[in-house]
Amino acid sequence: QGLQPQTTCNHASPGHPHPEVAEPEGPGTEVGPPDNRQPCAMWMEGVPGTSGHSGKQGRDGNDGPRGEKGDSGKTNCTVLLPGTSSKGESVLSYRSSFSVGLTDPIPATNVPIHFNKFFHKEQHHYDDVSGKFHCSLLGVYFFTYHLTVYTKDSQVSLFKNDKPIMFTYDQYHKGNVDQSSGAIILRLESGDEVWLQIYGDEEFGGVYANNTNDSIFSGFLLIPDMGADITNAIRYLIYN
Repeated sequence: QGLQPQTTCNHASPGHPHPEVAEPEGPGTEVGPPDNRQPCAMWMEGVPGTSGHSGKQGRDGNDGPRGEKGDSGKTNCTVLLPGTSSKGESVLSYRSSFSVGLTDPIPATNVPIHFNKFFHKEQHHYDDVSGKFHCSLLGVYFFTYHLTVYTKDSQVSLFKNDKPIMFTYDQYHKGNVDQSSGAIILRLESGDEVWLQIYGDEEFGGVYANNTNDSIFSGFLLIPDMGADITNAIRYLIYN
């Protein structure tokens, strides 16, 4: 007596029957039917939890395979001046070359050899009247010569601006046709002149040529100076 009744709920969730609760046995205690009652709080839905923190950034992936090597670009040695078209037409190109020869033996000594047979003279930088190559484009040039020697010894010098730079001597042997040759690389300024001449007395004038034996003098611009002042070069092209 005096005890308040306990509120219980004997509802069972579908598919989840209440477990049977066994009453403890004791002296004088009768075992009744199973009590399938559960607290009504089990029917309340829980509150959703808070979102977790973002994970750390993953490591960088491995480098991809190396691509194929591209084609080399084209080298353009043409200088475009104001007034030229978008197609690349230029007033001045960095080109200078010549190749000339002889048609007859050379009798004169200590004067420029006048080569009068033309293999290549596109830019007209070699003057057959003076026998000299006129430099109009600053840069590094290559010069070479191959001379036929006959009837006497030969001593030839390559000059630059009235100064002998190199000598080639050939001792002639009677009954033979000899050859004399040389080559050199020179850096030239605009306005410099280069030529060949027989050096010494007439006894060294054995440079020879005919329709079957050639004597040749050649040269070309090897490395142009792209940063040089081209005013003199333009003037030369306009007035020559």
